[in-house]
Amino acid sequence: MLVLSRKEGEKLVIGDNVVITVNRISGNRVAIGIEAPREVSIKRGELSPAITKSAKSAESHPSAAGAMLERDVSVAGQMDR
Repeated sequence: MLVLSRKEGEKLVIGDNVVITVNRISGNRVAIGIEAPREVSIKRGELSPAITKSAKSAESHPSAAGAMLERDVSVAGQMDR
């Protein structure tokens, strides 16, 4: 899993045709906008059984990546610019 830090208004580009924008940050909630072609399926994680199952598995078997997330580690070069 790649973990990036973004500020309000900043974007992430995935492939050639998916753009994720951080619209608003309020407390512990983040509002994002997703621009993608209609053929790209976008679902919240809790609504997709496969994603929910793998997330629960990851919670019960902590990994190095999970430990990094708990410590709020950001990808080098992506911290406050």
